[in-house]
Amino acid sequence: MSAASRPRCLVLHSGGLDSTTCLLLACARGREPVSVGIRYGQKHDIELDYAARQCAARGIARRVIDVTWDKPKIDIPFDRSFEAMRGGIAPTFVPGRNAVFLALACAEAAAAGATEVWLGVNAVDYSGYPDCRGSFLAAFAAMWREAVPNPPAIIAPLVTLTKPEIAALAATLGLAKGDTWSCYAPVGEGAETRPCGRCDACRLHDLAWTEAAQHRIDPGALSLGKH
Repeated sequence: MSAASRPRCLVLHSGGLDSTTCLLLACARGREPVSVGIRYGQKHDIELDYAARQCAARGIARRVIDVTWDKPKIDIPFDRSFEAMRGGIAPTFVPGRNAVFLALACAEAAAAGATEVWLGVNAVDYSGYPDCRGSFLAAFAAMWREAVPNPPAIIAPLVTLTKPEIAALAATLGLAKGDTWSCYAPVGEGAETRPCGRCDACRLHDLAWTEAAQHRIDPGALSLGKH
């Protein structure tokens, strides 16, 4: 399929495992993606550097939206068991973040000429974020249809996958463990910055890649989770 004939989509792309897998899946499924990141004062904005590198290596257009937001302050938990992570909404939940980001992405889609907005949220296993569920996406899509004529479709292909299944899909699409950034609490500065290895995101990232070999996910057969 030529670039001219591929449908354009906008992908919310932080530089983490889920969003980068989503970006590469869009490519594999015949889309022409535009990667969009949000800079909102996050401590772990090194993720944006990872996203930029991933896009540069693959010739994917990249945009970053700057948002001034006095977001709630969060105490990052460390060394939690996986059982504790399954126990409810994680302390790292930022109320309204996904709704704000998705609204920005859908608005940006109009300028980019994109007919779809893809995002890598998933609602299985851990964290309990309510704005990563299919019910939230369906409600948001219904709202956006009321707000905008001919709105972009919302595509969430990872929403029902486990973290190890997402890592397995990522490997199939050409990603390795160190290609993405997931840490909430980076250690060091500049070129010496490294993941803490202790926050929920680091622990889940390690688990995902440890168990990825147990799964086989066909990118061509995966449901796209269209809303």
